[in-house]
Amino acid sequence: MKNLIDNTVEFVKEKLEGAEAGHDWFHIERVWKLSKKIAETEDCSQEVVELAALLHDIADPKFHNGDETIALEVSREFLESQNASEEVIEKVLFIIKNISFKNREEAPKNLPIELKIVQDADRIDAIGAIGIGRTFNFGGFKNNLMYDPNIEPKLNMSKEEYKKSNGTTINHFYEKLLLLKDLMNTEKGKEIAGERHDFMLNFLDQFYKEWNVD
Repeated sequence: MKNLIDNTVEFVKEKLEGAEAGHDWFHIERVWKLSKKIAETEDCSQEVVELAALLHDIADPKFHNGDETIALEVSREFLESQNASEEVIEKVLFIIKNISFKNREEAPKNLPIELKIVQDADRIDAIGAIGIGRTFNFGGFKNNLMYDPNIEPKLNMSKEEYKKSNGTTINHFYEKLLLLKDLMNTEKGKEIAGERHDFMLNFLDQFYKEWNVD
């Protein structure tokens, strides 16, 4: 297992060189570490958890014209080259396919614990201080407005609406980030997310004070 994980780390580092800062190797590394931390508290396949955490953003659809098949193809090809078993490959691909926030309505019920762990880790990296940094970085990358008091957040967007949304960065807190705490699957995930959620609320309070020059 160690060689497979080590080889996957090297593969992902190389593949994501030059990626947007919110979806680069350092994001993957944090999700990997968080996944391992949560996995310690659950009965799961450590190998599947680590591989899925490392490969979950190998070809993020938002940087590939919305194509959700590329990540699955790249991951399968790599894992087959490493002689991973078909059972492990299928489990890892299932996680990659069903992990994202925008696909949550389409995901099957009774998800495997390995997916729940990696999904919690990925969502935790989207909140708190890191989440705030990533959100503003991506907003700048898309040239979105930071904030406009006249533009209301769009709640309950469909998957297609979410993919096409170019709202303000502050609205993204209400459209996604502040929803994540209540979507956690594991007890450890809920514990970590709660602290980060509170940090974001404090940040927003301060942001509005400064915006309104209070």
